[in-house]
Amino acid sequence: MSNLDQGEFTLRVGDGIGAFSPEEWSQLSGTSSGAPGYNPFLSHAFLSALEDSGCVDRKSGWLPQFLRLEDAAGTVIGAVPCYLKGHSQGEYVFDHGWADAFERAGGRYYPKLQASIPFTPATGPRLLVHRDWDGPAVRA
Repeated sequence: MSNLDQGEFTLRVGDGIGAFSPEEWSQLSGTSSGAPGYNPFLSHAFLSALEDSGCVDRKSGWLPQFLRLEDAAGTVIGAVPCYLKGHSQGEYVFDHGWADAFERAGGRYYPKLQASIPFTPATGPRLLVHRDWDGPAVRA
């Protein structure tokens, strides 16, 4: 296990799953078939299919904006699949009332950044950590 108290870290925003090689992504918790906590909706193949098919893009209102945490050597130690949303369609959290009320009060509800997997009501990890790092420390 690596020590988070030493070294520098960089947080980058990537334009989707392409910001990670399949090998990098497979080192993260919950993303690899057969690994503990595996969630098929977090697999590189599933997220790539959403992007390649056009299900998630600016026009669909699901703009991929993945967070990528790197150590000083540029190794991925954590990630969060995020989407910049221009509406609340295709979600399983119904916040239309909140959006309407906020906008009627003069606020701007959209765009919103959402840590989620599009069109997927399944629960699962979203704060992903490299398997060789201390999970609670990286998440904190």
